[in-house]
Amino acid sequence: MTHNFDVIGIGNAIVDVIFAASDQFLLDHSIAKSVMTLIDEVHAARLIAAAENPTESSGGSAANTMAGLASFGSQGWFIGKIKNDRLGDSFARDLARIGVHYDTPMAAGGPSTACCIIAVTPDGHRSMSTYLGACRELTPGDIDEKRITGDGVLYVEGYLWDDERSKAAIRKAIRAAKKSGRKIAFTCSDPFCVGRYRHEFLHLLAQDIDILFANEEEAKTLFGVTDFHAALQQARDWPGIAALTRSEKGCVVAAPDGEIHIREAEPVERVVDTTGAGDQFAAGFLHGFALGRDLGDCARFGGIAAAEVISHYGGRPQQSFAALARKAGFDPA
Repeated sequence: MTHNFDVIGIGNAIVDVIFAASDQFLLDHSIAKSVMTLIDEVHAARLIAAAENPTESSGGSAANTMAGLASFGSQGWFIGKIKNDRLGDSFARDLARIGVHYDTPMAAGGPSTACCIIAVTPDGHRSMSTYLGACRELTPGDIDEKRITGDGVLYVEGYLWDDERSKAAIRKAIRAAKKSGRKIAFTCSDPFCVGRYRHEFLHLLAQDIDILFANEEEAKTLFGVTDFHAALQQARDWPGIAALTRSEKGCVVAAPDGEIHIREAEPVERVVDTTGAGDQFAAGFLHGFALGRDLGDCARFGGIAAAEVISHYGGRPQQSFAALARKAGFDPA
């Protein structure tokens, strides 16, 4: 049976291990603050053992976005690799529970299911140590081109660029999506990720991407500038839609037919954990885009989702995004 999904997301299938930590903990364990660092399985096991009162939940950047889309009421399909192990089973069950379609074949052997150890400091910033494990096993064979149909969006996570087979899988999916008329959305994921693959990302921007998601630091790194307004100018000159987030300063959406400035972020009583803020902004934005809303509404949906997720631990919604949108005066349907 063929489904016309609003959004098809491709990303790392990861189980998040989240815990509160001090800045001293980061120093003691050589964790770079506020960014994502790749680690091996042994290092991951040591960090998990050192973490106090951790919570476990399925995660990964694009998978978090798909969870947010489901909370708004969009129909989504996630593609990402897990192993047939305890964490893999947990990941698959979690996506099914929240209404995200997921059927990527599990790996029978090889590395275990990926995990991301997220240390959250008192200032709300998250420092991520990621063991990619089975994520690296995503290959072009996991992409069924015949199922990537319809006129929605294909959403691609920049973190996947750390493996050549994953790149090949993405390129295969992009070809199928463009052939069917889907728009291609891309999230930069992390300034270090952008730094590693800047020229490849710029090539994608020139050839394939229709919608770009980047925060202020990612945008500056991508466009090779040190000032946000210089990055914005380059985004203006690009013929696609660039949604650039600026934390408490809101966001700017640059498009060929105009520009939207949201000067302040949605209010939050207290910032608890910034994990998933960008992921959920993308969820809200893409939900609005799938509905055919104007870019201002798309940005406001994104802001509502980001505000909810930073008010608690974890990168996924704890309240219905659809209900929050209605409360804010926006029809989410």
